[in-house]
Amino acid sequence: MDLSKLRTIRIAACDLNGQMRGKRMPVGLADKLDDGSARMPISTLNVDLWGRDVEDNPLVFETGDADGIMLPTDRGPVPMPWLTSPSALVPMSMYWEDGRPFMGDPRHVLSHVLARYEARGWQVMAATEMEFSLIDDSGAQPAPPIDPLTGRELDQQSVLSVAELDAFDAFFTDLYAGADAMGIPAQSAISEAGLGQFEINLNHQNALRAADDAWLFKALVRGLARKHGFAATFMAKPYAEEAGNGMHVHFSVVDKDGNNIFDDGTERGSDLLLNAVAGCLNAMPASTLILAPHGNSYDRLVPGAHAPVSAAWAYENRTAAIRIPGGSPKARRIEHRVAGGDINPYLMLAVVLGAALVGIEDNAQPPAPSEGNIYDIQGLPQLAPSWQAAVDLFDTDPMIARILPDRVIRNLVMMKCQEIAGFAERPAETHWLSWLEAV
Repeated sequence: MDLSKLRTIRIAACDLNGQMRGKRMPVGLADKLDDGSARMPISTLNVDLWGRDVEDNPLVFETGDADGIMLPTDRGPVPMPWLTSPSALVPMSMYWEDGRPFMGDPRHVLSHVLARYEARGWQVMAATEMEFSLIDDSGAQPAPPIDPLTGRELDQQSVLSVAELDAFDAFFTDLYAGADAMGIPAQSAISEAGLGQFEINLNHQNALRAADDAWLFKALVRGLARKHGFAATFMAKPYAEEAGNGMHVHFSVVDKDGNNIFDDGTERGSDLLLNAVAGCLNAMPASTLILAPHGNSYDRLVPGAHAPVSAAWAYENRTAAIRIPGGSPKARRIEHRVAGGDINPYLMLAVVLGAALVGIEDNAQPPAPSEGNIYDIQGLPQLAPSWQAAVDLFDTDPMIARILPDRVIRNLVMMKCQEIAGFAERPAETHWLSWLEAV
């Protein structure tokens, strides 16, 4: 991207909740970003949802809240189409003074997991399905947006409605143009089951790039929605009686010769596929905190709410948490369907891909694939039933300790405990305002 016509740029890294933390600076400083001159307190990426320091954070005591070094990722600067004045965002990552990656930076956490695949000569390819809701947030509670064509509030579900997509044509036209300018491979868009709910798929690609795109895409959607006079949210459950927002991820693994290791030429898939499925299932209950990171997430994870609540897998069955899609064996892949739209894409991919690799390392074997409506099957392992239960399980689970660096486990647990306490002090009817555009 040509920065010569800009006056300012933004630099930002991803915090544990997926929010951008960084600075605005004159464009003339862009050439100095590679030399480590951009610095922020190392604890910045581990603040809570409201941007507050975590109390008793060992990072502060160990380092005196020292600065970390911010260096650009390989993404390079991208435009920010939602701003009135032209500007660019330079995605950054956090490092210690001695050059070590800071493992409280979610992007480094995912890179840490992917390095274990690379050590085997493998590359992970991933694609995301991003669900979000357009909302009128001008009242005391979230409400459906105003239809730009009729001037009336949306009042009914409209699954796969082309008319509803066309009603918001100006927004989606800008969204696709913005995604193209930012290098985000946005594919098909559909109207989903909830009021004002839509889904856009992002293309299958290198897993780290897929996480970058998901993170940037969320900022693009929220920013452009405001530009068009409404809000957009990735909250897991904006309305109690409507379908929630999920973020499904599809992934496969290719070897150094470009072969899909999940493909054995049959519908069953390879033994490595089954090992990976078993790993995902075994880690799923303890992974709930990553897949459902906020109090609102648990309003979506209830029986009958069109979101998986049990650790089950199946072939070509959308009621399963782990689905093996049909089609050509060459495209054999795993679809992980649990995560809400409110996740941090780096941490979500890290825990899912890390679990799959542990399954492969252990030669883990899954149970027989489930059949029929899995929501009706009794006795399956369950996801954590509440936010606090998810924190407790994540904190002590040995498989999580094999997947994620200790630093991010400790920091995330402390931060989520502080958020649980913070929401307990706030009126329940205002909680949605904290999540609306922060997740």
